[in-house]
Amino acid sequence: MRVEAVELRRVRLPLVRPFVTTAAATTARSSVLVRLLTDGGEGWGECVALDAPHYTSEYVEAAHHALRHHLVPRLLAAGAVAGEAVAQVLGPVQGHPMAKAALEMAVLDAELRAAGRSLAARLGATRTEVDCGVAVGEAPSVGALLDEVAGYLDQGYRRIKLKVHPGADLEPVAAVRARFADVALQVDANGAYSVDQWPLLAALDPFDLLLVEQPVAADDLLGAAEVARRIRTPVCLDESITSAATAATALALGACSVVNIKPGRVGGLLEAVRIHDLCVAAAVPVWCGGMLETGLGRAANLALAALPGFTLPADLSGSARYFPLDLTEPFVPVDGRLAVPTGPGLGVAPLPEELEELTVSVELLRP
Repeated sequence: MRVEAVELRRVRLPLVRPFVTTAAATTARSSVLVRLLTDGGEGWGECVALDAPHYTSEYVEAAHHALRHHLVPRLLAAGAVAGEAVAQVLGPVQGHPMAKAALEMAVLDAELRAAGRSLAARLGATRTEVDCGVAVGEAPSVGALLDEVAGYLDQGYRRIKLKVHPGADLEPVAAVRARFADVALQVDANGAYSVDQWPLLAALDPFDLLLVEQPVAADDLLGAAEVARRIRTPVCLDESITSAATAATALALGACSVVNIKPGRVGGLLEAVRIHDLCVAAAVPVWCGGMLETGLGRAANLALAALPGFTLPADLSGSARYFPLDLTEPFVPVDGRLAVPTGPGLGVAPLPEELEELTVSVELLRP
């Protein structure tokens, strides 16, 4: 498949509610979309970098610059390229995994559309539906938190994830478990604890949590291993897992017994599959995390999350959880599950009117 041109499109989607990170809050989701024009048709990709470098070092402006000046020129110069070769073509450019993942996603979408084959089939999916979980941020009061959790459970979500940090952990977890005794419950620390604060995490052991996600800083695998030895709740790593190699190291160190896989964070869907396969071989369960993706990225995540090793509910809520207007036909959970797209490629494409309304800028690059 020969790449003839690449369109970089900046979009901005208003959010239903502000998205809060440890450093800021935003009321809209900015993203870079990639549209690949090839001799066999087109393909779409989405870069999941956020507006500012608060969650990862990669952010929208930097990703756009890397795509425009370094990554897309390499892809165009390669001429004919298959999805399996994208990582190698882009390899000389250091870093920028989310930008690279967007290009790989677009190449896979284009070649699979041309072949009439779904992304789910290409990746090795074995399910037609994926269990959905929802992440709940810090609430103004315990009562407000319980009301919010109750609302999500009424909508059918099959797992609740609470954000925690020192000073805001035991009370909300205890309250949710007391009110919802049977709910599948986990917590996400986003690296907020130091190793010597492990007793705070051990205090959560009695609440029958599925896991505690990323308890310590992303680059502290030894610290994660120490926490995992000290507490009974399974430790899951998210930001620490940047490749199959780092996943293998984390498992060898005993730093986790569960892995969260995000395709953008690890450089693409095919590396995500390699991490999945590694974890399956080690009998380590995995689940698919979300990055406020539009319908394009959500479709790709669903295809990945349908692989057999993804045995825990994914952070893949319905479109309406985040966006009043999505780029694609909205994803709507039924009984707490989302259907895996079965059409060629991603199985979805941007709707023309919605795409036009949400577009900020467009640039077409040719060899």
